[in-house]
Amino acid sequence: MKIFCFPIKPLVFFFTIVLIIGFTSQGITAQIESSDMSRYFYSGDGQLRLYSKKNGKSFSGRYRLGLGTYDESALKKICRVFDVPDNAPNTHLSLRLIEFIDYLQDRFGPKHQITITSGYRNPEYNTGLRNNGKLAAKASLHQYGMAVDFIMEGVKAKSIWNYVKTLGFGGTGYYHGKTVHIDVGPSRSWDETTSGVGTNISDDNKLIGIVTDYDVYQPGTTITFRFIRMTAFPIGVIPEFSIVRLDDQTGPKVVLDFKPDFTISEKGSCIQFGNINQMAEIQWKLPDGIIPGRYKIRAGFCDDAWKHMPNQIETPEIEIRKI
Repeated sequence: MKIFCFPIKPLVFFFTIVLIIGFTSQGITAQIESSDMSRYFYSGDGQLRLYSKKNGKSFSGRYRLGLGTYDESALKKICRVFDVPDNAPNTHLSLRLIEFIDYLQDRFGPKHQITITSGYRNPEYNTGLRNNGKLAAKASLHQYGMAVDFIMEGVKAKSIWNYVKTLGFGGTGYYHGKTVHIDVGPSRSWDETTSGVGTNISDDNKLIGIVTDYDVYQPGTTITFRFIRMTAFPIGVIPEFSIVRLDDQTGPKVVLDFKPDFTISEKGSCIQFGNINQMAEIQWKLPDGIIPGRYKIRAGFCDDAWKHMPNQIETPEIEIRKI
């Protein structure tokens, strides 16, 4: 199977329904779409209008087919608009970001085209921007395909910035110009005076994090993890993670320790990672009998090479639903 810049993972538990209704990528009814279960907490209608100011490429149309499935051809075109290289199979443009952009475009009006001024940045390019005095963070989420700077035609950048701040989701930056930055990292906001660019805010992996590919899962499906916002290597990771159940009455509780599948060979009790790509595509299959609810995944580190790096980190919340 040809590898695209998106990891395409249709929902296995919808396959029976899909076969019964027999939909095709060329046509799908509103009734079918209304039964779609989004994999993300913030999603749009599955359609986007995008244009890249940098490379001139554009996309207009449907990228999600409904029932948790995505159009591979459409996603490949979107990758190109974002400057994701075809020859980088380990570099994924976050589907969570695409869905969040879609959510915002629907919120302010689908007729407003989004013009991307900065999409994916490889680490070398991002470093070059910083060296030239640009507002490019050392731990920029552009390097992970999780951030975008854009202009929404007919909508003020400040209006988008203010709205995203009310959601308590993702990051947003506004530099008192026409563009606004959004990302699907931790909830935070800034302008040119509070961005922290040029300081030591992210040195020694201070801001290192871990994220999942989706927000919503079914028991028995596979979670893909990736570490983000690394600024120094090597990094030692304990090869055993924990899944933490979030209970309103008893509080967080570790319900299971597990060993995920890594992209590099495990050696001993401390796996050493040397670059961004090695710390992506970490996978684990959820147990069939896991109780539905809200969870986080916890990972820990096992060396003291970077004294300011946290001892352990957790993913944002995920939800497990039983259909």
